[in-house]
Amino acid sequence: MLPVPALLDRLTAVPLSIPSPSDGVWQLGPLPIRGYALCIILGIIAAIWIGEKRWTARGGRPGDVQDLAIWAVPFGLVGARLYHVATDSERYFGEGRNPITALYVWRGGLGVWGAVALGAVGVYLWSRRRGVRISAVMDALAPGVIVAQAIGRWGNWFNQELYGKPTDLPWGLEIDPEHYPDGLSFPQGTTFHPTFLYEFVWNLGVFGVLLWAERRFKLGFGRVFALYVMGYTVGRALTEYIRIDTVQLDDVAGLRFNVWTSIVLFALALAYFVIVGRRHPGQPESVYLPGREPVDEDDAAATGTEATSGAEAEDDDPDDDPDDDPDATTSEESSPTLAKTRTKPPSDPQAR
Repeated sequence: MLPVPALLDRLTAVPLSIPSPSDGVWQLGPLPIRGYALCIILGIIAAIWIGEKRWTARGGRPGDVQDLAIWAVPFGLVGARLYHVATDSERYFGEGRNPITALYVWRGGLGVWGAVALGAVGVYLWSRRRGVRISAVMDALAPGVIVAQAIGRWGNWFNQELYGKPTDLPWGLEIDPEHYPDGLSFPQGTTFHPTFLYEFVWNLGVFGVLLWAERRFKLGFGRVFALYVMGYTVGRALTEYIRIDTVQLDDVAGLRFNVWTSIVLFALALAYFVIVGRRHPGQPESVYLPGREPVDEDDAAATGTEATSGAEAEDDDPDDDPDDDPDATTSEESSPTLAKTRTKPPSDPQAR
């Protein structure tokens, strides 16, 4: 049996590293199965599942989040690709480039902030149709979104992309030379910071913080989503400092464009978190806008009224003040029936 010092020397002499997949695509007959796409799909499924659990726990209708995904996911994917292409346009346009490759999403290149921005547009449109508070929807979705981002980062591992500087740490990532950034070469056996793994761990940590903070401080009115933005931007800025991938906007006033984006978004999210927290401490009583609550079919049968989906219900609560509600698109804006009722001329001859 080896003595302890000799055993430690033997262990430290063994090079440790994280291998990269030799191929990120598998053929299922004529159908290519791409590791990057699988990670994105698994992330979307996780976000929908977590979001659905959280939404129904707040009083939302079961199935709403699956319905919402039909709006938010396509918007988010388009936004993610647009952001990437806009901030790295030299890869796709110009001399010797093929613009059609801008559509090759499976090769990688999805900008998180484009996904969040345009995905939020899809959420807004769906929320208007359903008469729900958009801040309640965003709060319900935020933890699932950060988990989806954590899972999606493994797609970078399959594509051998977006890694960090060379490192001799035992968790260094092996990268094939054909995946080195343009114009860079490294000695054989060089390993790199696995930034995909750093973001994976960081994002799962943010997920835990969101759940804890929401429960501990009763966060609502969009503050969970704002905390998500703050948590993610800190981690993203840190990993951007050690990444070596070639990007078009690599030096904007001394920083990468994505670092500036993270700084600006952190500041905006912090301001929202503080201001809304002062005006609306706690959580809303309902995830629906005043007068837009759905009527259960059993309750409707018992009272002799017609069940609604929430889009046709009228506002019968005189105590709600839409001017003090961060979600207020007023009930009149979002309910054509209500607007028509309030603009109808009085029927009393004396009132004329």
